[in-house]
Amino acid sequence: MSVKDDFTDCETNVRLDGKVALVTGATAGTGLEIAKNLARRGAKVIIASRNPSKLADARNTIIQDSGNQNVITRQMDFESLSSVRNFADTTLRTEPRLDILINNIGAIGLDDRLTEDGLQLMMQVNYFGSFLLTFLLFPLLRISAPSRVVNVSSLALILGTVDLEHWNDIGQYSNFGYYCNAKLADVLFTVEMEKRIRGSGVSVYSMDPGLGKSEFFRNFDNVLIKNVLNAALLKFGRPLPRVATMAVFLAVDPKFEGESGKHFRDCHEFYSSWFANDTVLSRNMWEETKRLVRITGYEDWETRNK
Repeated sequence: MSVKDDFTDCETNVRLDGKVALVTGATAGTGLEIAKNLARRGAKVIIASRNPSKLADARNTIIQDSGNQNVITRQMDFESLSSVRNFADTTLRTEPRLDILINNIGAIGLDDRLTEDGLQLMMQVNYFGSFLLTFLLFPLLRISAPSRVVNVSSLALILGTVDLEHWNDIGQYSNFGYYCNAKLADVLFTVEMEKRIRGSGVSVYSMDPGLGKSEFFRNFDNVLIKNVLNAALLKFGRPLPRVATMAVFLAVDPKFEGESGKHFRDCHEFYSSWFANDTVLSRNMWEETKRLVRITGYEDWETRNK
């Protein structure tokens, strides 16, 4: 089967005129292709990154590709929860609606250290930051309903585990181990959020994009390993514009209206993990995550709605 054939079920001509979409990790790779795709459909697209020059370059690329001038850039650093909060606050104050949130941010090869927030860096960038952003933006997603959240995970989740007492411990896991744990957490977060927001008009999905043609291992210190792994991705990985169609398809196609909380690959429901059926684990993880990212009473829509 050709690479193109893998994605024949991911095509849709849905337009997004008048809609607002937010994509994290959108200055390069799959995230940039997702943003281009959404812009071509007529959406107002907000892209987020901590690097102003990369944001500017990405904005120009998206506009040139789509002809859509309605592309907004905002700085956000997932290594800092205060930066995520500032970004969310700006979005809530300036955007009257948010129809699509795609949590595409992902990284491997980051240092094994605690951030200023006391969280393990790989876990914060790959999971805690996305959880906080989604939690803070949920009220806006709800008033914009029907709206959708897409959490980009990875097949690596099948090797992950969730040990709530030690998942932030330095030296507890390998670099890849932290990545696997974070990607599993993304799926459990999706499953648990669906239960808590059911009936709100907001749908949430997780997905495995597969390996794309990118330099995903660019943060590795070992130059030889970095070069070998990136060369393998660039040679054997899936074309990024095609990979991007999966996240967009989940975000826009009507066929997924009743599929909230599920995990997908190649635009079909896909095995996630037996952990996804552990209701106690997903509930405890949700509550512990709220504690670790320090959700305040003002921010906590779950408490306010009771």
